[in-house]
Amino acid sequence: MECEFPTVNADPKEMKKIFDNAKTIAIIGCSPDESKASNMVARYLKNAGFTIIPVYPKEEVILGEKVYRSLSEIPFKVDIVDIFRKPAEIAKIVDECIARGDVHCIWTQLGLVNNEAAKKAKEHGMQVVQNRCTKIEHQRL
Repeated sequence: MECEFPTVNADPKEMKKIFDNAKTIAIIGCSPDESKASNMVARYLKNAGFTIIPVYPKEEVILGEKVYRSLSEIPFKVDIVDIFRKPAEIAKIVDECIARGDVHCIWTQLGLVNNEAAKKAKEHGMQVVQNRCTKIEHQRL
């Protein structure tokens, strides 16, 4: 699945609108290790003015923010769910987003594609960006 080509994806104009309309970004798999991509991206997004919400199975605080164990534990609105998990886990995350009802965008990082999950997210009104880095795209746009 990791080599899958994204058949559902946003274009640069859509990505710019996603960023322009977002305030909160849940980082699924946000590592406390500063050398990991998820931590570097979360730090960049926080410094760019977004409220980041680390979702990670361990730790209490990452980058000065309270850590949640799952999306369902987050007690406030989430605009973007930025995924740093294996493609096989994306479908479960999309189901959590559908259950929440307040997520505007599912965003999977470089190398992560799950077209079935992406299609399901679109069918439930969410925008989808696959196989793109939020940090790189935000800097570029």
